[in-house]
Amino acid sequence: MIGSGLIGTSMQGALSVCLLAFGSAALAQTPSDAQLKKGQEVYQNWCWNCHGSGAGKPGTEALRAKYKDARPADLEQRTDLAPVVIKTFVRKGVSIMPIFRKTEISDAELDALAAYLARNTKAKSAN
Repeated sequence: MIGSGLIGTSMQGALSVCLLAFGSAALAQTPSDAQLKKGQEVYQNWCWNCHGSGAGKPGTEALRAKYKDARPADLEQRTDLAPVVIKTFVRKGVSIMPIFRKTEISDAELDALAAYLARNTKAKSAN
């Protein structure tokens, strides 16, 4: 049992490093204007009702409570979102956020959405 706990911890650490590496690589790519426009359309269609600006948006209110204004609650205002994290939340869900299947948001649409929401995120240097 002790060994399995150590292995689990090591695997979690390795997964975190992989996610950071893939997230950084994805940030290095510059999305096209067409991809950003498509991403904004996907956001407006699927995400805005919960994550948009204004009152009555449960996703925005949950993030406001979680981050206590240390980060913007409105996803379109964020500067710290990595595409891999966005894609994971969309496909796996989080808290009360449902999963979105490929029949709802295709992989291409998800790529566009991730590019749109990560457009303000700057890659962190390794130094």
